[in-house]
Amino acid sequence: MKININTKNITLDEPLRVFIEQKIGSLDKFIQKGPVSVAVEIGKPSKHHKTGPVFYAEANLKVGGVLLRGESTHKDLHTAIGEARDELHIQIKKFKEKRKDLSRQPKK
Repeated sequence: MKININTKNITLDEPLRVFIEQKIGSLDKFIQKGPVSVAVEIGKPSKHHKTGPVFYAEANLKVGGVLLRGESTHKDLHTAIGEARDELHIQIKKFKEKRKDLSRQPKK
């Protein structure tokens, strides 16, 4: 699994990069086929946010021509990354179930 990490209004340090690779990389076991690329964007919506430090995390997974997406906003960056990963996991499960159901339909 290839993971591309982009940041907005924050800097990416080594422990944060490792954390993202572990969290998002754990989704690899749910995807069996071919090369998969994941684009992860983390950051702050603006440099000056009125409600305090709010972070967002967005993960876009491309599987077989289909784009699956998970996003989250939270006051803690690590929590936002975890929630985006959980949402992406749900999207993967829905996608796999849909493919399985379509393959069970009788051919016309």
